[in-house]
Amino acid sequence: MTRVPNLPNPSNLSSNVRLGGVTLLLLGLLLAWDATQGDLALARLAGTPMGFPWRDNAFLVRVMHESAKNLSWVFVIALFAGIRWPLGILRRLPVRARAQLAFTVLLSVVSISLLKHASHTSCPWDLKEFGGTASHVSHWAWKVYDGGPGGCFPAGHASAAFAYLGGYFVLRRVSPRAAIIWLGASLVAGLVLGMSQQLRGAHYMSHTLWTAWICWVVGFAIELIAAPRISRPSAVEPAVLNAGS
Repeated sequence: MTRVPNLPNPSNLSSNVRLGGVTLLLLGLLLAWDATQGDLALARLAGTPMGFPWRDNAFLVRVMHESAKNLSWVFVIALFAGIRWPLGILRRLPVRARAQLAFTVLLSVVSISLLKHASHTSCPWDLKEFGGTASHVSHWAWKVYDGGPGGCFPAGHASAAFAYLGGYFVLRRVSPRAAIIWLGASLVAGLVLGMSQQLRGAHYMSHTLWTAWICWVVGFAIELIAAPRISRPSAVEPAVLNAGS
């Protein structure tokens, strides 16, 4: 008796193809934003030649930056604990899917951190225009130093929320509605965190948008690698039947 090999779920396959198209479309829009030089225009709305007035704002620093980051790590720990002791909707997920969710969040954060470490791009508050020492250089000019400390691309703080985008791929298996809510909440939270950092002069808009896209791609890639596969019912090839008769 010969079993037909495991095959991808056709519905998931078609969905992933559509999501791949959306991902490429978003990449095109991001590249278009980079070409508009809109980052500086937005930075000038919050910054002055004396710096960024909101840089040391207590609410933005203590609540939106420090507390939000700490809360995100609490959620990460909870997701890893949920692999063994699931609560809520996690109970509807198999162990493998719960592990995928937890590791997707962690790997998204690690990916952004590694990119930041390799980047020579400085933050808006480091620019000469805003009282710093750096010149504005595209974050794609990897070997060009802008005269500042660098390490500002992409937006690490926004990844505290965008890292959860990959949860959409896991939750859609058990509840499309919950997956959409999870996706929306991650996007809104990430944009809010990103905007708070932009008010402080810590990041450009492109830094936040690229963080969202990268975290989405990390989650998508892990989904394509680790997604459960279904098996067709056991089947017997005619040749095998004839040979055995």
